[in-house]
Amino acid sequence: MKTKTIFLILRIAIAVILIQTLRFKFTAHPDSVYIFETVGLEPYGRLGIGVLELIAGILLLIPRTIWMGALLATGLMAGAIFMHLTQLGIDVKGDGGVLFYTAVATFLLSLATFIYYRKESPFFS
Repeated sequence: MKTKTIFLILRIAIAVILIQTLRFKFTAHPDSVYIFETVGLEPYGRLGIGVLELIAGILLLIPRTIWMGALLATGLMAGAIFMHLTQLGIDVKGDGGVLFYTAVATFLLSLATFIYYRKESPFFS
């Protein structure tokens, strides 16, 4: 399989992960509210981060902006991982660590995608 095809699949996977979580953030799902209350960012942080995740997901799907979407997603997931490790814990409300491990996987995929596409950026080439 060609490298470009692999990274297309990775980009779609990252975008799907980012975008599918938006329904929880934008509908004020109790688990999402709990998370953002725990870290002191409810409601503006929940909604703001949701908007940023939507932007990152869209940027990842547009060929000229892949590097921006990957960099933004990497930063967002680094923040999520930091919050899990400092305030939330790995297991949030009995989820077995699913949110944490999804954030770690998304971080790694986003970082790999950014590294691959960084030369398309005017700042990191």
